[in-house]
Amino acid sequence: MDSQPILWVIPFAGIAAIAFAMYLAWDVLRADTGTDAMRDIAGTIFEGAVAFIRRQYQTIGILAIGGTVVIGLVITLVEGQDVAETDIYGLDLGIRTGLAFLVGAACSMAAGIIGMYISVKANVRTAAAAQHSLVRAVQVAMRGGAVSGFLVVALSLLGVYGIFAAFGGFTNPEDAPFLIVGFGFGASFVALFAQLGGGIYTKAADVGADLVGKVEAGIPEDDPRNAAVVADLVGDNVGDCAGRGADLFESTAAENIGAMILGVAVWRIATELGWPNPEAWIFFPLVVRAFGLLATIVAMFFVRGREDENPMNILNRGYWVTTILSVFALAFVTWQMMQTVGITGANGLPAWIWFFGAGVVGLATSVAFVFITQYYTAGSFRPVREIAEASKTGPATNIISGTAVGFETTAVTAITIAIALFASYFLGEQALAAVPDIETGIGGIFGTAVATMGMLMTTAYILAMDTFGPITDNAGGIAQFSKADAKAREITDRLDAVGNTTKALTKGYAIASASLAAFLLFSAYIDKVNLILERQIESGLREAGTLLESVDLANVNVFIAALLGAMLVYFFSSLAIRAVGTAAQAIIVEVRRQFREMPGIMDYTQRPDYARVVDITTRAALKEMILPGTVAVATPILVGLLLGHEAVAGMLMVGTISGVMLATVLNNGGGAWDNAKKYIESGELKDADGNVLGKGSDAHAAAVVGDTVGDPFKDTAGPSLHVLVKLLATISLVLAPLFIR
Repeated sequence: MDSQPILWVIPFAGIAAIAFAMYLAWDVLRADTGTDAMRDIAGTIFEGAVAFIRRQYQTIGILAIGGTVVIGLVITLVEGQDVAETDIYGLDLGIRTGLAFLVGAACSMAAGIIGMYISVKANVRTAAAAQHSLVRAVQVAMRGGAVSGFLVVALSLLGVYGIFAAFGGFTNPEDAPFLIVGFGFGASFVALFAQLGGGIYTKAADVGADLVGKVEAGIPEDDPRNAAVVADLVGDNVGDCAGRGADLFESTAAENIGAMILGVAVWRIATELGWPNPEAWIFFPLVVRAFGLLATIVAMFFVRGREDENPMNILNRGYWVTTILSVFALAFVTWQMMQTVGITGANGLPAWIWFFGAGVVGLATSVAFVFITQYYTAGSFRPVREIAEASKTGPATNIISGTAVGFETTAVTAITIAIALFASYFLGEQALAAVPDIETGIGGIFGTAVATMGMLMTTAYILAMDTFGPITDNAGGIAQFSKADAKAREITDRLDAVGNTTKALTKGYAIASASLAAFLLFSAYIDKVNLILERQIESGLREAGTLLESVDLANVNVFIAALLGAMLVYFFSSLAIRAVGTAAQAIIVEVRRQFREMPGIMDYTQRPDYARVVDITTRAALKEMILPGTVAVATPILVGLLLGHEAVAGMLMVGTISGVMLATVLNNGGGAWDNAKKYIESGELKDADGNVLGKGSDAHAAAVVGDTVGDPFKDTAGPSLHVLVKLLATISLVLAPLFIR
């Protein structure tokens, strides 16, 4: 089979996705913007979001430009011929790596900014649509979210494809993946600061608004008398839209590059054995991602339903269409591109069938995590109800119960990831079992790469569902703020509840993808180090038998690095959570001051100074994001310089495991606390006599405290850990020559 024609699907799908995103944006922007009151508050939210994003990305841009120069200089000075993995080294490699870093950073920034712009415009249109139709409101919000989803994945796909082609990918496909790792580092770098800054902003504003407004003043959520309410609504966009967009952009870019590096090992086998189109093994990740985009475009036309239907069912319909189409696309791509002429896999089955099975494992894992997250964070299941029941006896028992639920989630998460890795590794080994003299693990590791690519086929739709959350949250705030009619508020409340679930599901998906991707990127790091070591052995600079075939935890340097990797995860989380607390304190002081000095606020005769709170939140978030971000970037570099390349592998291994487990605790624990509060607010909790314990009850006050504790867990530290895990790997990939001893 000639695989060359199928490569055209990569630019075609990328361009088609951007064109479709433009169509969706046009469809959203032409929708009704509602009443004057709706437009007024929406304009204020837009101004606040744009002001924060402009200042945040100016800061990140300066850091990225500085990073470009430093990385280019370091690679130029350090990566000479003796530690190069290809025939390109020194100044030539330094320029290419710096350029790749800058392009990755720029694409990541663009994806976040554009996606946030549309989401801020979609919120008021969703609120306006809710005055007339639930289905139309769902479609407006989902299409607004899909703009971000399509742009993130398309820019990632086209960015990697474009820089791969520019660096000689079509003439020397075996070298180019190693030359473009800077793209993944640049994307990770921006994602870390975007997620940190946005997460600190959104949760500081949320905590401040809840504690002073709901707990102290006793006013409802999103009440216009609360000076922090606009900052809270702005935060939904800059954290959950721009921040998560940058996070998933970085995921798709880094994982594509990591899988392409692993594909080089199979390319060598294919070249030696004369298989057709050996470059197909390197291009496979990009082709799979392209078909995933096309499947998502089709699925968007299935986001429709009845007025009396559960909105979650409407969204799930599109998700299942994406998943089913992805299975068929995966079968076609593996059949077309993974031809092993003259050699079959185990049991006489063609190799492509085994690799197709590995891809299905990845898709099944993403579905499993959707259900796992839903079980632990939805009000219809035991964990959330357990926390709500514990709230009857006060905030202390609420915190204890929520913490227990968070820790409990690690069991099923770890078991699911372990099964996925074992199954995909086994299937990959079976695929290439008959290849003569094959190096142990090549087939298995590539099988895990195929599983990761399978999981990420649905990324665009998952991100659309994620962005649906802040859009509907904002729509509810706008409806409340503008005193919309009861029907509109009832619909926006239903959509907000669904949006909370979709945001939680996306975090579960992000954990799963980070887990598989971390193993993939860890394997890519080992491959890159061994390629450098092999070249040194061939040139006589190193003794034979010194390849990094295993990581020895009994080696004191490796053990120390592993310990530091675990420490980094917890220390980074502490800095992120503390940053939210510090920023929230400043907001609380300001909102209390306004209530005290402007008594007319409570009877609506004075308008709160929303802009001042937005400005305080912006300055605090930008200031507080620098330290944790710097610690995250500097630690693996220092470990590599001081302890060497094998120690870095130990740090990657243990840091990844610790990061995934802690992110699971923070995301699911925080989500369960949040939905326990909403469970009580919906009137589901009752006392022994059957009386409803709803808003204003002691149980509700306890649940608000739990939700406030969980906010920085699930929306700041947890999501930032997804980025940290992959940042460790991309830094190590780029700077591996610096660590060689």
